[in-house]
Amino acid sequence: MHELRIDDPADPRLDDYRGLTDTALRVRSDVEGGLYIAESLKVIERAVGAGHRPRSVLTQERWLDGLRALFGDVEVDVYVCADAVVEAAAGFPVHRGALAAMHRPALPALEEVLRGARTILVLEDLVEHQNVGSAFRAAAALGADAVLVSARCADPLYRRSVKVSTGTVFQVPWTRFDGWDELTPVLRAEGILLAALALRDDAETLDSYAARRPERVALAFGSEGPGLSAPALAAADAVVTIPMAGGVDSLNVASTAAVALWALQHPPAIRP
Repeated sequence: MHELRIDDPADPRLDDYRGLTDTALRVRSDVEGGLYIAESLKVIERAVGAGHRPRSVLTQERWLDGLRALFGDVEVDVYVCADAVVEAAAGFPVHRGALAAMHRPALPALEEVLRGARTILVLEDLVEHQNVGSAFRAAAALGADAVLVSARCADPLYRRSVKVSTGTVFQVPWTRFDGWDELTPVLRAEGILLAALALRDDAETLDSYAARRPERVALAFGSEGPGLSAPALAAADAVVTIPMAGGVDSLNVASTAAVALWALQHPPAIRP
């Protein structure tokens, strides 16, 4: 790696790291520029381990040993700056080791992601990047084989999503789908049944569904507030709900995904 000291936060070599707290700007510019930002040594290590290529790295002197161990002879520019320079460029204090501008990999086809997958998460139109990151973390921790995100769903590779996921967005195969007209025939062709997590009077309880879980199942979760769309519910083979107590009607979408995945991995019929 090439270590380059930079003292001026206006240096154009730091342009990839500007305005990182401006969500609207970064969501647009990162995708259009073919980049995403990985934050922290752990996340960068997981990205590199997944085969993603860094364009550059922004860090402070104290984190260089970790980066040297990670990159070794890799041809990448590492910009070494004082804390004040990093904060002025990025727009916030960076205390987690480093920021890396990574090249976005091409998204695979639906059929490629679903091939052999037994348990899939489907995220429709989630708005909050933190929820997307948390859902990916649950997917990695609780045995999901793939994640599908709708065209309007928040970006799994946005900095906050990646950070909240602790880099597990690089572990679980994922891709986007344009709409249910595209996704439903692919699920049918693969023999994957769709379970929609929704609040509906005729919904089956999660423990009941888990006891008879299909061999291959996709669990669909809708946006914060409105929930799943009418086309999603129409495509579902089952509508499933988690019974609530304490006057609460539902959980956060990422928490719901975690509970549902755990239940499918521990169906009542095989509990001791």
